[in-house]
Amino acid sequence: MRHISLISLCLAGALALSACENHEKMDVERAAAKGVNVIDESNLNDVMLNAADPNEAVAYFQRTEAENPDRVDLKRGLAKALIRAKRIPEAEAAWADTVAHKDSEPEDKVNYADALIRNGNWETAETVLNDIPPTHETYKRYRLEAMVADSNEEWKKADSFYEIAAGQTTKPSGVYNNWGYSKLTRGDFKGAEEMFARALTYNPSLFTAKNNLVLARGAQRKYDLPVIQMTQVERAQLLHTLALAAIKQGDVSTGKGLLTSAIETHPQHFEAAVRSLDALEANVTR
Repeated sequence: MRHISLISLCLAGALALSACENHEKMDVERAAAKGVNVIDESNLNDVMLNAADPNEAVAYFQRTEAENPDRVDLKRGLAKALIRAKRIPEAEAAWADTVAHKDSEPEDKVNYADALIRNGNWETAETVLNDIPPTHETYKRYRLEAMVADSNEEWKKADSFYEIAAGQTTKPSGVYNNWGYSKLTRGDFKGAEEMFARALTYNPSLFTAKNNLVLARGAQRKYDLPVIQMTQVERAQLLHTLALAAIKQGDVSTGKGLLTSAIETHPQHFEAAVRSLDALEANVTR
């Protein structure tokens, strides 16, 4: 009996040990699988944000965030996806939710301020930006600070923030274009011209800066096109812009000549310039 009992105990011990080993193996495999899933999910999140259809990305993050409501990375992903889908009011709410999370970061507040500005909530955006630690120095933060200062017509403050923002990026063409537009609205046309020209040194293909440059020159009654890179279509469009600037200032005959040049320059039918010329001639006839 003793031998039988001893054998039974050994078998029971062996089975228990085997069971423990199996549990440990399962735990290790489960942990490994979980780690792989986290990596795969992280990659999928990036793919959804950068490559997927914006609304598909929104649906993905809405579903995934609902299943994991405590994860700040999914809240952040949803907010970014909503911005990309141009669903701004929803994005504002999503960024507010992200910022309220205990694991949110200063850059989340920057993005929240961006959403607020896009939605026209300038005062709240200013409050949010003021709440960001001064040690958090990023291009986007200072660009938004400059825009808020512009909206308050705090020109010296805006200039300071634009200058800092330009120094925070290797591609400052957008900053200089915004800075130039700020100066344009103030009536500092010479300063605006300088900023738009500077923007084009960093990105010669930025048509917005080209058009703004022509507006700044037109406001100074400089009715010749600047020496910049431009296609034939762009040249026609810029001549049209310059013509409208001349007409606005009362230089009607100059404007008419520029409109004619724009129509002749464009490789196809330039409907906008034709309409402008027809309207001008109709007014002159009256």
